[in-house]
Amino acid sequence: MNADIVIIGGGIVGLATGYHLVQKYPTKKLLLLEKEGELAYHQTGNNSGVIHSGLYYKPGSLKAKNCIEGYHMLLKFCDENNIAYDLCGKVVVATEISEIDRLHDLYNRGIENGLEGLELLDEKQLKAIEPYLAGIQGIRVPQTGIINYKDVCTKLAKKIEENGGEIHLNTRVNAIEESDINVIISTSNQRITGKLVINCAGLYSDNIASMHMGKIDTKIIPFRGEYYELRPEAEHLVKHLIYPVPDPAFPFLGVHFTRMISGGIEAGPNAVFAFKKEGYKRTDFNLKELFSSLLWPGFQKVMFKYWKTGLGEMYRSFSKKAFTKALQRLIPELKEEHLVEAPAGVRAQACDRTGGLLDDFKLITEKRAIHVINAPSPAATSSLSIGKTIADMVFLEE
Repeated sequence: MNADIVIIGGGIVGLATGYHLVQKYPTKKLLLLEKEGELAYHQTGNNSGVIHSGLYYKPGSLKAKNCIEGYHMLLKFCDENNIAYDLCGKVVVATEISEIDRLHDLYNRGIENGLEGLELLDEKQLKAIEPYLAGIQGIRVPQTGIINYKDVCTKLAKKIEENGGEIHLNTRVNAIEESDINVIISTSNQRITGKLVINCAGLYSDNIASMHMGKIDTKIIPFRGEYYELRPEAEHLVKHLIYPVPDPAFPFLGVHFTRMISGGIEAGPNAVFAFKKEGYKRTDFNLKELFSSLLWPGFQKVMFKYWKTGLGEMYRSFSKKAFTKALQRLIPELKEEHLVEAPAGVRAQACDRTGGLLDDFKLITEKRAIHVINAPSPAATSSLSIGKTIADMVFLEE
């Protein structure tokens, strides 16, 4: 099979990229390959469904730029296509005096990133909007919302196919070769000759990049995020999304409370090293993938540096009592019996050889390939902007 553009990965970033490219090149043949039997099966379909505002990200970074642009593009796309969302707002709360300076830095960062309607709240103001919250100061972020990203993906896929693109499910990429004029992609079903390949493979983006480029300096380390749901009798404890002040040294946001677009409230996640890239359960295990992570020099340095944090996350994974205690820092009245175990997600966290956990999005461009190596949260919110950024990088002769 021949194609002009081949996109690997049927998550929201791959679909958003395809959506922009079929509009930019309506006469070119675009194929999107997904190894699963349905789209948005992994990170996109297992995240918490938050529409991020761009509060956390370093001004000028790819995350800040694409999150803020993507936020507006996402809402516009949803309005035009009757996709439900709710801008319910978020509260970021400091529970200790030591967090106040970081909270104010976060507020200033949000202002610099152009967020509208941010409010610094004292303890009394926090209690007025979140009566059960244990906080001494906070930030109210009205632009944060909730959505089902699978609904967005369904519409993006429909738009791709309406504009002549093809989506091939159950199609696993096994090898990538490059000739003088083409890229040859061997899949579980067929060989595809393309002019350009775009790697949006999420948890396996490093594997796909290595097929094409050989050894690369980045590896995807899987971290499982485990959640609980609040029983209906405890849902009154949470009005907004509620987040702690994040640790700037660690790219995970800590356990928090998230309202869901379908109803109900999630609590979590932790961040537990997974023994398999698609390891959604504690018992999921892949020896080859486990050793690949453990033998990566960068991850060895991460383990040495964050071993206490890692043990704490692992302990909370097996101890509901410890998980509850972490949540009680925000909502003291929450009880262990209020929590019911919910499905987990897996975060594709890129780690370089030096032990750096990549905080920003990372794209590698080659003559006939674009590899999206790191696109963790807020990639779903940012997806339409990331997709447009990639589409703007593509130049094909008409």
